[in-house]
Amino acid sequence: MADITLIGVQEAREGFEFIYEGGAPICRTCPYRHACLTLEPGRRYAVTKVRSVTHPCALQETDAHVVEVKTVPRAVLVEARSAVVGSSVDVGRYPCRRLDCPNWWDCAGPTLPPKQRYRIEKVDPAPAECRIGRTLKRVDAV
Repeated sequence: MADITLIGVQEAREGFEFIYEGGAPICRTCPYRHACLTLEPGRRYAVTKVRSVTHPCALQETDAHVVEVKTVPRAVLVEARSAVVGSSVDVGRYPCRRLDCPNWWDCAGPTLPPKQRYRIEKVDPAPAECRIGRTLKRVDAV
């Protein structure tokens, strides 16, 4: 079953991807908040179907379409021993200051939530480079 939410009419098209950041303070009084604030903050989603129903949105200051969305896998780095397809792992920002590392954005970057649980869907067999000596693997996780 697909997740349902509301999204601005400009973004309401199949294939549009976004990271859900959670509700804004203005959303607390919205009569449609129970339909709109249904996703998990920090996750990446893709619109799979746009429904014809629209509602006014105070945050967008325009109308919002009802859409169906699915979770999109995201590339993250995990300890090699935890990189098993189907397993669940807690992933968060690692305290690393090596900005010259090619994997810094997927390991310690600001787009990662502080800590979130993911299910591993695919494991890259090659080890991921780590400039501080950790043994890592790149995985696609939802």
